[in-house]
Amino acid sequence: MEITIDLTLIWAAIIAFGVFMYVLMDGFDLGVGILYPFAPDEEARDIMMNTVAPIWDGNETWLVLGGAGLLGAFPLVYSVVLPALYFPVLIMLVALIFRGVAFEFRFKAKQSKWLWDLSFTVGSTAATFAQGLVLGAFIQGFEVEGTRYVGGMFDWLTPFSIMTGFGLMAGYALIGCGWIIMKTVDETRDWAYSIAQRLMVLVLAFITVVSIWTPLMRESIAARWFTLPNTLYFAPVPIITVLLAMLMIYAIRNRKDYLPFLCALGLFVLCYTGLAISLWPNVIQPDISLWDAAASPNSQLFLLLGVMFTIPIILAYTTWNYYVFRGKVTRDSVGYH
Repeated sequence: MEITIDLTLIWAAIIAFGVFMYVLMDGFDLGVGILYPFAPDEEARDIMMNTVAPIWDGNETWLVLGGAGLLGAFPLVYSVVLPALYFPVLIMLVALIFRGVAFEFRFKAKQSKWLWDLSFTVGSTAATFAQGLVLGAFIQGFEVEGTRYVGGMFDWLTPFSIMTGFGLMAGYALIGCGWIIMKTVDETRDWAYSIAQRLMVLVLAFITVVSIWTPLMRESIAARWFTLPNTLYFAPVPIITVLLAMLMIYAIRNRKDYLPFLCALGLFVLCYTGLAISLWPNVIQPDISLWDAAASPNSQLFLLLGVMFTIPIILAYTTWNYYVFRGKVTRDSVGYH
């Protein structure tokens, strides 16, 4: 019996996995940067930065993997999406650079320490907001003729994309808050607990708005979610979201240090699942599918051979990095000095 392997589906799974890992793993350290100026004091800010300093640059490896894989496996996406999203992508990259520099200089600076604090906060916030703009524009879709983007330079800037920008900021702040609870003690942890429930309510509000607004933009998405038997198949997504929110409230009120972070991760998983259900199988909205945008099978196979070795290596050193820097970070911990 002949077995047919769809390389396009394999590459879609690889890129989706890479982007998902980036959102989860870089999301919490961007969230720490968003919350950074609201910390109770300078010592708390030192501790917050030390929780992410040893691991932040490894987290961004997933962004490189997703972007490079997208270029090789789905070149049409690059030729359409990058011209459409040039400015938000540029803002994101510049913000990530300033944020990375802040890690290197803040602990060495004296008189200019406030400048690197500002760089860390603004870089984290701007990068997150730009990613939210990209997400919103991707959901909205792009004006395409044939294989060319023919829309305007600022078509990405809409009320919906601005809303998803702020929504992603709230989401990263929540996951960052969970990380701070899990990795710190005493006053810093108490402060994170004090804001966690309000952040969760804000995130749930944004999830609700996006869940209502997205089907209103496209009839195809509304039909996918709100026609039988699809409604029955997809019902577990909102139900599990509510259950996770209740579990997170329990964890916050009973000070279960690890549960808030895990619940926040779970909310991101469910949002990612809902997005995939809504947009599948189109990679460029409204009507360019994965197979329309894919590279030739020979190109996909050539790249796949390299990725088969790359992903296990990334997973191995990421796991080792988190293992080495496990446990709580205190004022006496050896930090990023």
